[in-house]
Amino acid sequence: MAARRGPGRQMAGYWEFPGGKIEPGETPQVALVRELREELLTDAEVGEFVGRGVFDYPFGRVILDAYFCKLVGAEPRLTEHVEFRWLGVDELDSIEWAPADVPIIGQIRQILG
Repeated sequence: MAARRGPGRQMAGYWEFPGGKIEPGETPQVALVRELREELLTDAEVGEFVGRGVFDYPFGRVILDAYFCKLVGAEPRLTEHVEFRWLGVDELDSIEWAPADVPIIGQIRQILG
């Protein structure tokens, strides 16, 4: 799943993997479940670690740890993004990804072929 950032936000218009910052005391997996609940109003089961992306933006460094997930709650409803898409491996180049997310694309291809 990819989600597009809305106007008025940093990196507006770019696509990204849903998720967010880890709060004190959280594991990456717990943070991801919380963030997906906040951003998509649904629950998820976190699966295999995909990989890490690191990118230095003018506003700071972003370290992105990506995991495969299965949504197990209600149909996703957007709270922070303006659009989402389910993409197959052959469709990953069809959208404009935020630079921090780009390394994850190659890692997904290596895993899924």
